[in-house]
Amino acid sequence: MVVPTRERILIATAELFRRQGYNGTGLKEIASEARAPFGSIYHHFPGGKEQLGGDVIRTAGAMYAMLLPAVFDGGPDLVMGVREFFRLAGQHLAESGWQDACPIATVALEVASVNERLRAATHEVFERWIEDATQLLTERGGLSPDAARARAIAMIAALEGAFVLARASRTLEPLHAAGELVASELEAAISRCE
Repeated sequence: MVVPTRERILIATAELFRRQGYNGTGLKEIASEARAPFGSIYHHFPGGKEQLGGDVIRTAGAMYAMLLPAVFDGGPDLVMGVREFFRLAGQHLAESGWQDACPIATVALEVASVNERLRAATHEVFERWIEDATQLLTERGGLSPDAARARAIAMIAALEGAFVLARASRTLEPLHAAGELVASELEAAISRCE
């Protein structure tokens, strides 16, 4: 199956952002990685790298959003789902040679204070993840919407922070510790609701 040029550009850019960040990725490199003519970037993204970056953030964010229900639907309960989510994230990071972390966080850390368009795109993605996790924790965990939202924010913050520490230390210890803390706190919160 032939992958359309626009999609190849988005996929290549997401991969490069994960490994190198926004500022470390050039348009010529993107075109080469996507096996696309350089001019096709401006054809599909007339706003240049900034438009491409925003589109990549939103596209990658939507793909990552599908992971949450996929992991949690396969687990016996929410607490085990949290542990599995962190375990799988760590496994993927280690298998990628510590390069394949979250492209959304990578870009947010790099440009949130200097590029409003990309800051807004990363915020939009994080907010969607928080809303999705809030719904899951409310419906399946019996938590109030406020309690579920607080735990959703904590879970995503713990995961993203653990990615940073794991990449720096080249160990899964931060992901194991963060996952266990989030799972234990969630278990306690659910038991208080019962």
